[in-house]
Amino acid sequence: MSEDRTAADVLDLLGDEYARSILAAVSTGAKSAAELGEHCDMSVSTVYRRAEALVERDLLVERVRIDPDGHHESVFEPAVERLAVEVRDGSLDVDVEQPNEDAVDRFTRVWEDIRES
Repeated sequence: MSEDRTAADVLDLLGDEYARSILAAVSTGAKSAAELGEHCDMSVSTVYRRAEALVERDLLVERVRIDPDGHHESVFEPAVERLAVEVRDGSLDVDVEQPNEDAVDRFTRVWEDIRES
């Protein structure tokens, strides 16, 4: 686990209902802050605050979605596939499993997003 993402930090963040709602919502597909606000019944400013904390701890990724008219907006996607908490031998450990995506996969995903727009 990186220095920016300690077990306590992740558990503390996941203790927040809004952060959990955002992670659950993006598990079905990338969403903008406005879409998340509507889906999760929270203000856009709350979405951005929680999303920033999730991004800092490598649990969420912010990407740019390009519209056909040339405008673009930030969208959020999960950066994790699985979270596991292990309690053993007097310690608590959080294992964060991230998707295996190489540069080719990222390029393909971005290209498909552009073509769908």
